[in-house]
Amino acid sequence: MSGAGEGTERGIGIAAREKHPPIAKRGVIMPASPIRKLVPLANAAKRRGISIYHLNIGQPDILTPQEIVDAIKGYDDPVLRYGPADGISEFHDVLVEYFAGRGVNIRQEDLMITTGGSEAAIFAMLAVCDPGDEIVIPEPFYTNYAGFAVMSGINLVPVETRVEEGFHLPPPEEIESRVTSKTKAILICSPNNPTGTVYTREELERIARIAQASNLFVISDEVYREFVYDGKAHASMLHLEGMDEKTIIIDSISKRFSACGARIGYLLSRNREVMDTVLRFGQARLCPPTVEQRAAVAGYRAIDRFMSEMIAEWERRRDLIYEAVNKLPGAFCRKPEGAFYTVARLPVNDTEDFSRWLLEEFNVDGKTVMLAPAQGFYATKGKGKDEVRIAYVLQEEALADAMQILERAIEVYSGTVDVGERRASKG
Repeated sequence: MSGAGEGTERGIGIAAREKHPPIAKRGVIMPASPIRKLVPLANAAKRRGISIYHLNIGQPDILTPQEIVDAIKGYDDPVLRYGPADGISEFHDVLVEYFAGRGVNIRQEDLMITTGGSEAAIFAMLAVCDPGDEIVIPEPFYTNYAGFAVMSGINLVPVETRVEEGFHLPPPEEIESRVTSKTKAILICSPNNPTGTVYTREELERIARIAQASNLFVISDEVYREFVYDGKAHASMLHLEGMDEKTIIIDSISKRFSACGARIGYLLSRNREVMDTVLRFGQARLCPPTVEQRAAVAGYRAIDRFMSEMIAEWERRRDLIYEAVNKLPGAFCRKPEGAFYTVARLPVNDTEDFSRWLLEEFNVDGKTVMLAPAQGFYATKGKGKDEVRIAYVLQEEALADAMQILERAIEVYSGTVDVGERRASKG
């Protein structure tokens, strides 16, 4: 009896020396978002009375179409019930019609409605990879892919793309060199977040040939499908022959309908095993949001009313940002071909330090700029230290003012103005 008591006391003593149970390894290595990690500094600046131009996050300021707002306001079912795990039938129907208009014939059973495009990406990774498996991905890439990979126990294997080449894909042998026995998929995003690059059909065919030769899936993020400029057209992996069983499309209404808070996305594949797998994932989390699915249906039914005007607005903003960046002494970017981002090289050694400084120390007439340091969009350590992602999600007048402030900030930060001017800028 006393032995048991001693053991219990000894166990309690050991536990008492620990402040708390240890966090899982995935929690320790989970990366912070470069888009949101500086938010506490931005909040502190706002409390000091500083106005901030947010170029760090892809939150459009374009009004959500009224049809979507009306659908949410008009929801009148007396009970907000669970919906089907794969989404409501009405939403499936409208998506089948939408894709048919874009040269892709699908069936209802090829669709899985998800809680945002994020869940679609996580489901896709979980469906094709076991812990320790690998996904090849061009970098820089959407930073949350890295978080999803950590959550899933998957390793992202980067393929370098370069700002000088507009972040287009390298020769096929560079991509093929990253494929190993652990590789299960290639993940692409076109139009691209964070670079604004739109892959050509030849680039997609390059990826398709590698996938077919090595028996890999291609996970294709097509969230920005409509946002293609200069008269170019978007090409989908599902436009390519021989890719039906190997392609998984992930998508979302967030940017297309300026409805980021609705959290409605979907996964699309003609591969029956993939769809059966993600359906069971969906059953485990019950169902995607019901009211917002009704709103998405209204958005797709009205898409021809507002989409062309929205694209024209993004293209004007793109032109403004491209010209402004390349007027900055020592800065450089290629003209984005789609989405509403660019990754720009700035004449500073550490854009994270620069971005912190912008929020902590710098302002012009009580205004400053918030950027997303590009390091967090790379898997290769040390890459992107002199780059930032700029989201041109503000009206043109605000964008122009923000870029003038950024030009002044670079002058001050790099020491090309004297100390007295630097102090004046901080005031």
